[in-house]
Amino acid sequence: MIVTTTSTLQGKEVEKYLGIVSGEAIMGANVVRDFLASVTDVIGGRSSAYENKLAEGREIAIREMEDKARRMGANAVIGVDLDFETLREGMMMCIATGTAVYVKE
Repeated sequence: MIVTTTSTLQGKEVEKYLGIVSGEAIMGANVVRDFLASVTDVIGGRSSAYENKLAEGREIAIREMEDKARRMGANAVIGVDLDFETLREGMMMCIATGTAVYVKE
């Protein structure tokens, strides 16, 4: 499955637009990770704990979006947009949205 943020695929022709697809992931962060992230914020640097959680959420949302597109008969998803939101303390959400298409092989 081709997944891209662009609205076209170079060298490929979109034969059918099948509809909008999305995937969601809601992730909880634990107290230890929150504490370590706050220490990193105070002393500076990157929070690998949160970076890993964001990457995990992104992968889950994209995989769910791909699965929905595949069930619609798509072989690609174009125009993908990723959105990250904080729901409440310790919870974050990642949403992947795109257009399921069938491209000529």
